[in-house]
Amino acid sequence: MTGYLGYDTVTVGGISVQNQIFGLSESEAPFMATMVADGILGLAYQTIASDDATPVFDNMMNQGLVSQDVFSVYLSSSGEQGSVLLLGEIDSSYYTGNIYWIPLSSETYYQVTMDSVSINGQIVACSGGCQAIVDTGTSLIVGPTSDISNINAWLGATTDQYGDATVSCSNIQSMPEITFTLNSYTFTIPASSYISQSYSSCRTGFGGSSDSLWILGDVFIRNFYTIFNRQTNNVGLAQLA
Repeated sequence: MTGYLGYDTVTVGGISVQNQIFGLSESEAPFMATMVADGILGLAYQTIASDDATPVFDNMMNQGLVSQDVFSVYLSSSGEQGSVLLLGEIDSSYYTGNIYWIPLSSETYYQVTMDSVSINGQIVACSGGCQAIVDTGTSLIVGPTSDISNINAWLGATTDQYGDATVSCSNIQSMPEITFTLNSYTFTIPASSYISQSYSSCRTGFGGSSDSLWILGDVFIRNFYTIFNRQTNNVGLAQLA
């Protein structure tokens, strides 16, 4: 991506930040050509911002425009309306039980230490621990190719030359849950969450990468009310109400 920086008033959810710096693109990555959205609202730390630009949520915090230095996300089930981004708020109507807090291991993206990934009580990936970012901007759960291949093999998936792993749609009901352990807490997602069904096939929501860093994207986040706490530098996860 190439472009330049500009300033303007940026309003999100009724909260306005004057003289907010942002990027104006002149060329973009190919995937952005088909985006419905007009842009990307970056909510990670300033440490990874282009030209040390102050992100919009940092300005909201610095200017006292939010009541708490947190934002939270509820992603509705696939195909349904009602996903919500709450700035400065934690809404208890979206979750039940406790919020489980995971400390950040790096204040760049929302990076945490993941203990393991398991199926039926057996560790199938991230053995001995690994690093992961909780990222609403990524659709899939992404991990090192070897780990993802092992997960997909456990699911009985067939992987094509492009890395897409498919399963028989008739097997979804009998496929196992997958458990992610973070800060000794277990977070389990069912097959109905990690399998996407189209008119012709059923794909797993796991993608391989040459990077050692895992990305817990929307396939994971959709199962939990997710809180990004900038005051304590934690990520909170709670069961959906």
